Amino acid sequence: MTSRAPTSSTLRFRVDPADVPAEKAARRLHLTEAQFREKLPELLARGFPAADPTTGMFDLEAIDRWRAERHRGRDQALPELTSAPPSLQPAASDNGPGDSLGRVERFCAAKERQTAGRRRHGGAA
Repeated sequence: MTSRAPTSSTLRFRVDPADVPAEKAARRLHLTEAQFREKLPELLARGFPAADPTTGMFDLEAIDRWRAERHRGRDQALPELTSAPPSLQPAASDNGPGDSLGRVERFCAAKERQTAGRRRHGGAA
């Protein structure tokens, strides 16, 4: 009787890799593998996660954390990433965020007055 090679299970589960080769780490940064290898020393100097010493693979989660954190502390240099757009900034006449009649409240109050006036006069003004 000959032994048969083990067969794989009929149930298959998708396993997303956590550690990836340089090619896929490069793709995560929208670089070619050649560009990635060229820039790797500079990236490592900036705190980019090094490859595993045994497998040579890069940790995708660590890369994502590095990407998210690399600009923290530079918020003053990149105000467009941390402050509200000008349309949401308090107007010069506003008393700040604590103003009880801010722009939105004033708009709602004006609309309410407009609607109340139409009701009193029996229709459109």
